[in-house]
Amino acid sequence: MTSPHWEGAVNARQLAGDIYRMGRSEWLTERGWRQLHDDGVRTVIDLRNPAERKRRPSDPVVAPAAMAGFAVVHSPTEDPEDPRYRDHFHPYMNHPRLYSDMLRLFPERVAAVFRELAAAQGKVVIHCSAGRDRTGLVATLLLALLGQSELAAQEDEQATRGINEWHLVAPVKHPYERHLGQAELAEVVQGRGEAVAEFIDGLDVRVFLLANGVTAGEIDAVIARCRGEG
Repeated sequence: MTSPHWEGAVNARQLAGDIYRMGRSEWLTERGWRQLHDDGVRTVIDLRNPAERKRRPSDPVVAPAAMAGFAVVHSPTEDPEDPRYRDHFHPYMNHPRLYSDMLRLFPERVAAVFRELAAAQGKVVIHCSAGRDRTGLVATLLLALLGQSELAAQEDEQATRGINEWHLVAPVKHPYERHLGQAELAEVVQGRGEAVAEFIDGLDVRVFLLANGVTAGEIDAVIARCRGEG
């Protein structure tokens, strides 16, 4: 899979076929948005909650016209106002060991992302904040749906290392995370990979999606998109 050259993009890479992933869209410059468009991207699916969708002072200034050619779809995978969220995810959903809780507590929200993927025009970018955990959940489910579960841990490692590199140079330091040295990072990567494998073992993604409002036709459309046939 390729790592696209979109100016300002953090933790960006091709996931499968017509689907890409990255960190928060506000990191893109105007040139970065043009590069997305030149690469055929027409839909951006934002997995974040409403309070997260805002520009920070350190973000590049992007005129509305730069985004005129995109459909930006807001499809949060969770509800932080739900009391159960605070019981399970503190300070936020930040590890694959929590993926099962996400499916159990917010199945319709997670499934809704797949409905958006099925309906999307052009190539698609999915993103959350870091491009690691919520995006990683969707990426893991997609790979399992494709019968490529063995790639999920590797995909998670790339995302984990990608945002770790960003922590080293980020103009505003993260309130809970920091850049990790190689030994500490290797331990984190191993633990996350084991959690990904445990999560996906025995999970039938098609059954999960069908049980939560995604049609067989929509599932087929997502698979076709992952194969570059969308």
